[in-house]
Amino acid sequence: MKKFIQLFAVTAILTITSCSKDFLDTSPVTEATTENFYKIPSEAFQGLVAVYDALQQGGDAYGGSLLTSEIASDNCFLGFGSQDGTGINEWDRFQTVPNSETNNAVWKANYLGIARANILLEHLDQVNWGSDTALRTQYEAEAKFLRAYFHFELARTFGDIIPLDHTIKTTDNTLPRVDAATTYELIASDLKFAVDNLENDNYSTPNNAKYGRITKWAAETYMAKVYLFYTGYYNKPDLAGVVTQAQATTYIDDVINNSGHDLISDYSQLWVASAASSTSHIYAGEGNTEDIFAIRYDNIGKGDWNLHDGNRFVVNIAPRGGGVGVYSNGWGGGTVNPALVAAYEVGDTRKAASFIDFVGEGLTYDPNASNISQRQYTGYSWKKYCPVNNTSGVGITTANGGNFQVDNYEDIVILRFADALLLAAELNLTSNPAFAQTCLDRVRDRAFGDTTHRVAVSKAIILNERRLELALEGNRYYDLLRQGLAVAKAAIDKTDSTNDVNTGFNVSFRSETLGWFAIPQTQILLSAGGISQNPGW
Repeated sequence: MKKFIQLFAVTAILTITSCSKDFLDTSPVTEATTENFYKIPSEAFQGLVAVYDALQQGGDAYGGSLLTSEIASDNCFLGFGSQDGTGINEWDRFQTVPNSETNNAVWKANYLGIARANILLEHLDQVNWGSDTALRTQYEAEAKFLRAYFHFELARTFGDIIPLDHTIKTTDNTLPRVDAATTYELIASDLKFAVDNLENDNYSTPNNAKYGRITKWAAETYMAKVYLFYTGYYNKPDLAGVVTQAQATTYIDDVINNSGHDLISDYSQLWVASAASSTSHIYAGEGNTEDIFAIRYDNIGKGDWNLHDGNRFVVNIAPRGGGVGVYSNGWGGGTVNPALVAAYEVGDTRKAASFIDFVGEGLTYDPNASNISQRQYTGYSWKKYCPVNNTSGVGITTANGGNFQVDNYEDIVILRFADALLLAAELNLTSNPAFAQTCLDRVRDRAFGDTTHRVAVSKAIILNERRLELALEGNRYYDLLRQGLAVAKAAIDKTDSTNDVNTGFNVSFRSETLGWFAIPQTQILLSAGGISQNPGW
């Protein structure tokens, strides 16, 4: 049976399907087929847009990796409301959940992205490119980066997965998971193709016609991130035989030295809420010079739940029970661990920019009020990504005619230049320690606004700096895992809370899970025995 494509004139989103039930849970449509659609470059571009669109759908809404990884780490607790379900304690307290569907969103969305990428890649030769073969190569490189991104999201969430370099066939429904090396070989190969074939574009270039799309710099930075996770977690000397440490180092050094990306001068300007909460800060805006790769959002949906153009993540972490000062309302998820807040030194500007401090900012907030009932209240919540109110106290999204749950507009930044600097510091630690020191210094100098807070570079120092610089950006849990399960357990375990029946703060990381999340029961059933549950679940 044919794969089908449905074209939406307004959004240029394509929806793919398969011929029977499978782990993508797609449904058939009968518009243009792949056999008669991919004929001209503009149609190939629509196919590429469809691949990008899967980023929004996987978006980091409820159940996406940004939320789950921060809750699973030592950065955050579960939060949300006291009457909300406790099934998601799987993320916070590593408790087993019968017939769990907790992680189905990340599974479905990323396999959807992989499927869309494969459809495009398999039909590029069907397009009449004329003399513009460079355009074909560009589309292939972008699609392969995205395919690598989706595979890595799955691999660092579930461990062994089913890598797919082709469109879905009926027989794929019962494929078993394969060893990590096979998956990472595909990821590394895709990223290498992207690095070798993308141009030196930069998001920050004014009026860039390719704004928001993958660049060589994103591919090189992501390669370094994948390399450090794979070689760290699996204790391997290289990235699945495809990329050596020397090559990974060359890639990230290229980003630092030649990309044109840079740190913006004021950390507080990176985030809408941190800029809005102070009269002395001005939001730097989306696509600023520090952004290397981001998931783009807008608020044109105006409450249409069938669209995925708006940011559906931010409502999860905004203050529960109504707007508080400049901060708009949400569900109060991911309450911040006070130990993280306390880890910042005096004078570190990242502290005030990253967290809402209800008491310290003089905000009137009763977590026990009947309209709030905040679970695991710590006095701190996310300032990064928190939606904001206008001067009349109305959420900007609502004031613009949108739904506060689905139409928020702030992009989710996947790669920042500060992240690249710290990746470079880690990769250069042995081969070029002077450069590693310089990269670390740049991050700390910006954080403190001076050069007097520099510290001698080491791996431990770099990893701690990653926690402080990239807090609440979806990195901490994976940084812990790649240091080893014992390190992850020592950081995450919390057994000093009193009256834990009521407070729910005690956590015990279960090493028998190997750090992976539970595979959704639906996917296990659909595989007819092909997929088995992860250990410990």
